[in-house]
Amino acid sequence: MSSLLVDDIGELVTNVAGAGGPLGVRRRAAVLVEDGEVAWVGPAADAPAADRRIDAAGAAVLPGFVDSHAHLVFAGDRAAEFAARMAGEPYTGGGIRTTVGATRAASDGELRATVRRLHAEALRQGTTTIEIKSGYGLTVADEARSLRIATEVSTETTFLGAHVVPAEYAARPDDYVSLVCGPMLAAAAPYARWIDVFCERGAFDADHARAILACGQAMGLGVRVHANQLGPGPGVRLGVELGAASVDHCTHLTDADVDALASTTTDDGQSATVATLLPGAEFSTRSPYPDARRLLDAGVTVALATDCNPGSSYTSSMPFCIALAVREMGMTPAEAVWAATAGGARALRRDDIGVLRPGARADLIILDAPSHLHLAYRPGVPLVRQVLHNGVPR
Repeated sequence: MSSLLVDDIGELVTNVAGAGGPLGVRRRAAVLVEDGEVAWVGPAADAPAADRRIDAAGAAVLPGFVDSHAHLVFAGDRAAEFAARMAGEPYTGGGIRTTVGATRAASDGELRATVRRLHAEALRQGTTTIEIKSGYGLTVADEARSLRIATEVSTETTFLGAHVVPAEYAARPDDYVSLVCGPMLAAAAPYARWIDVFCERGAFDADHARAILACGQAMGLGVRVHANQLGPGPGVRLGVELGAASVDHCTHLTDADVDALASTTTDDGQSATVATLLPGAEFSTRSPYPDARRLLDAGVTVALATDCNPGSSYTSSMPFCIALAVREMGMTPAEAVWAATAGGARALRRDDIGVLRPGARADLIILDAPSHLHLAYRPGVPLVRQVLHNGVPR
C-alpha cells in the first residue's frame, strides 16, 4: 500500500469540530494519505514517513468542495436567454423546455461529452464530489439515459423527472405525474440515489410534488426539493415534512419556513434538512439573493452549490459561489467555506467527504494562497493549485 504525505501546509482546514474554530484550522500541518483515505493529520514536525511527498510550501489546504446541486446532463445553449435577462427580461423557468428539446435530440455521445467536460471543469476548480440531476429528458427513455450517463462520473445522482411538465402534457398535468410516478420512476430508479421535484408556480404544486416524492421514497430514494426560488410557496415545509436531506434555492422564505427548517436540528446542532443556497442562479437571473444570515442565525444548516445548468446558472465554480455568498448573502468567509465543503456533505448525508480526518476520503485541494480567506478575497482568480481526488493527484 503506497502512501502520500502532503507536507508543509500553512493553514489546514479540517472541518473537525474542536480547536481551530468552526473550520478546525491547524497551522503548520501535514496530511498522510493511504489507499485513497486520510490516514493521519497532525503537525508537520511530527509527520510520518511516506512513499511520496507533496510540498504545499506554506499554502492553505482544504477538503475538496462538495457541489450538492448540479444539472450536467443537457444539450444546447441558452446564451441568448441570458443576454435577454441582462437586458431586463425576468426569469420564469420557462427556458427549461428549450433545453428539453435539445437534450432529447442529442445522442448519448453528445450528452456524455458535455457531462465529462463539465465534470472535469469542476474538478479543476476543486470540486471532488458533485451531485448530478436528470430533468432535461422528461420521457421514460430520456430520463433513464440521462441518469445512466451521470452515473459514469458520480455516485450522487438524482431523478428529476418532475422538473417541469413537458409541452406534450401541458393540458394533462395529472397524466404526466402518473407517468413520473410509474414507468419513468421505475426506469430511472436503478441509476439514482435521490428524487427531486421543482415545487414552484409554473412547475409542480404541493399535492403533485408530495405524490411524486412519496413514490420515490417507496422506491428507496432519498428526497431533495427545489423550493421557494421564484416566490414564497410550500416547497420548504413539504421538504421538512418528508424528511428531505436538502431543500434547494430558499430564496423567498417566510418565518414559518425558517422555523420549520430550524425545528429539524439534531443532537450535533445541525439541522437534518439542509438549506442549500445557489447564488449563481441569483447572479445569472438578476434575482434577490437568499438571506443566508437569517438561516444561520436561526440554527439552520446551510450548504452552497453551483446549480450548474445551461439556463439559470452556467457556472461550475464553487469558489465563485463562495465569493458571492460572502459578498451578497451575509456569510463570513469561514461560513461559506464550511457550507461549500462540510455543508454540501450534509446535504448529501455523507460523513466521509467535506472533512479531513482519519478515515475520510482523501479529497483535498491545495490553494495558491496562504488562507481560505482568499477564496472570497480574490474572486475570479484561479486559486486551486492542485487537487487530490481519492488520494490521487489530478
